[in-house]
Amino acid sequence: MTDLTGTSLIGAADVTGTAGGVFRAVDPATGEHTGPEYAECGPAEVARATELAATAFAAYRRTSPEQRAAFLESIAEEIEARAEAIAERYLAETGLPAGRATGETGRTTGQLRMFAATLREGGWLQVRIDPGNPQRTPAPKPDIRQRSVPLGPVAVFGASNFPLAFSVAGGDTASALAAGAPVVVKAHPSHPATSELVGQAIRAAVQRHGLPEGTFSLLQGASNELGAALVTDPRIAAVGFTGSRAGGLALVRLAQQREVPIPVYAEMSAVNPVFLLPGALAEKGEQLGVEFVTSVTGSAGQLCTKPGLAFVIEGESADAFVAAAGRALGEVAAAPMLNPGIARAYRSGTSATESTDGVRRVAGGAADESIACPGVAALYETTGAEFLAQPALQGEVFGPASLIVRVADEKELAAVVAVLEGQLTATVHATSADHDLAGELLGELELIAGRVLFGGWPTGVEVGHAMVHGGPFPSTSAPSTTSVGMRAIERFLRPVAYQNLPAELLPAELRDDNPLQIFRRVDGLPEA
Repeated sequence: MTDLTGTSLIGAADVTGTAGGVFRAVDPATGEHTGPEYAECGPAEVARATELAATAFAAYRRTSPEQRAAFLESIAEEIEARAEAIAERYLAETGLPAGRATGETGRTTGQLRMFAATLREGGWLQVRIDPGNPQRTPAPKPDIRQRSVPLGPVAVFGASNFPLAFSVAGGDTASALAAGAPVVVKAHPSHPATSELVGQAIRAAVQRHGLPEGTFSLLQGASNELGAALVTDPRIAAVGFTGSRAGGLALVRLAQQREVPIPVYAEMSAVNPVFLLPGALAEKGEQLGVEFVTSVTGSAGQLCTKPGLAFVIEGESADAFVAAAGRALGEVAAAPMLNPGIARAYRSGTSATESTDGVRRVAGGAADESIACPGVAALYETTGAEFLAQPALQGEVFGPASLIVRVADEKELAAVVAVLEGQLTATVHATSADHDLAGELLGELELIAGRVLFGGWPTGVEVGHAMVHGGPFPSTSAPSTTSVGMRAIERFLRPVAYQNLPAELLPAELRDDNPLQIFRRVDGLPEA
């Protein structure tokens, strides 16, 4: 059940790529190649996978919410049945700790089951019924009923930093399948074996429920050409992506250049600023310094919500915060980064920060030459004036590094907030003494961030109904959406209105007797 084949999974078939190249995963701790060799997929494999997906769409979109809910629950069960084998490959391919593997497995299966529950509840269909009135004058009122339908086959790009929760069976795949859209996944080349095992779990669930084989396919490959072929294939109707700004924007350009442009839901770049107001620093500045470093360096800083900027107003309390953070970071041991490319980019990013005029290195973590792809923690500081003068300091450094910005006063704090780019998160630490300033700040932060936190730290994204993991550009390419939480399904749906249809032709969710027993609005009000 859990044997690795070293192949791509296209529908029901194990397929060896024909693009000509081969690759293997690298253990970032040892630098050694691990797992089987995978052949690069190319245009032929993309065409076969998307052809099967397009064929599957005709039947899969007509499955009932209950059928799809049961299918998602089966995927969760199949993943759990393979959990030990998946964890073994996960650890070998990522360098992440065992606790991350366990937690991410639970998050992946948990969100699959949550989407199943959402399907059964029915609110995601956004049913609205405006009953007709033939006697209305001067013109009869038509009967109009609205529901949501899936866009079509979805391409999903696995993320490097979440081999499970943002990958083959992650939030993009789960929400697309919930919407009624077949999925073609491009596995991330850093963890092909983990991806294959999870892909086998999804395929087993497809077969268990007798669904069309094209409901799911998994393509292996490390080339940009493979991703481009997938996004530009005319049978693909939408794209889900988690990764770098450069990668996301490249996909957006390709999607917009198609004869029929399609949406790309790309979660890209964020530095997730934290604002530590004077009252909070005076009350517990040293504690906040330690907590800040814990958030910065967890998972070797390879989280899209890692706080890459912290703002403090000059004073003794700010000094204490910086000193405590420096001491804590100096004790952080180096940890493996996800792959050699990410490790090189991190070294380049910290080198660029350190060489910037007006930036001072506060502390560095312990090095470890035994690690092949080490992430050595680093903490820097600068002034508000320098931050305003050098826009490059806003750039994301993906890894265990952060920059503390010391602003002179509240006026300069407002100035730096005004130049910040779009963010996934923004965090405020304040006491009651800070509430006037905090209130002004929160009003500005909601315009640039998808999630605004009061207290706590942005790392760790709760999967639920109210969560937003998104935000204005460049944090995402689609600021009105979220890639985490139950509203993620909305990305792969569109509204359709049906006017004056005979009762016998209405979809089940639009019929007067509400056979699915779902939440609906009638004349704008909740149905009694």
